[in-house]
Amino acid sequence: MKLYVIRHGYTDTNKLDIYNGKLDEDINEVGIKQAEEASKIVKDLKLDLIICSPLLRTRHTCRIVNKNNIPVIYDERIEERDCGSLTNTKMNEFYYTEYWNYYSKVEVEGLETVPHLFDRVHKFLDEIKEKYKNKNILLVTHGGVARAIHFYFNDLPTDGQVEKYLPDNCEIREYNN
Repeated sequence: MKLYVIRHGYTDTNKLDIYNGKLDEDINEVGIKQAEEASKIVKDLKLDLIICSPLLRTRHTCRIVNKNNIPVIYDERIEERDCGSLTNTKMNEFYYTEYWNYYSKVEVEGLETVPHLFDRVHKFLDEIKEKYKNKNILLVTHGGVARAIHFYFNDLPTDGQVEKYLPDNCEIREYNN
């Protein structure tokens, strides 16, 4: 299986450094332009299937990049990490020290832990790897899920800090299995 992963286009909460998690927001004009640029790459990937997070920002990105009308499946398992009570609040130093630390023990009401996110996404990847052998698949997803995918194929850093592995909006990463 060849797996391509694209993070959704830019949003207003991205611009404002706000935790968006499962907020169902759309991409903005910058995000639309990013998706249009990414579509030039996606059209040449020879895809068999697209699996997309059902949130608005990913669905809109998917519609723009899917110039070849590839079949699309929506799957909640690749929705963004639930920010819990941090949703729609301004990011601060906590984002870089604890929020994206795999080993963090800090508890925030309703916050999905990094290990839980990774487990959710890794089980999803195990399933699609088995189900779609020898297929080329594009996942249209979110920054947190893209980090989890990265660490499905790569070793976790010893300090557990995974923040720096955030892809840019509409960046496409490729993984082979």
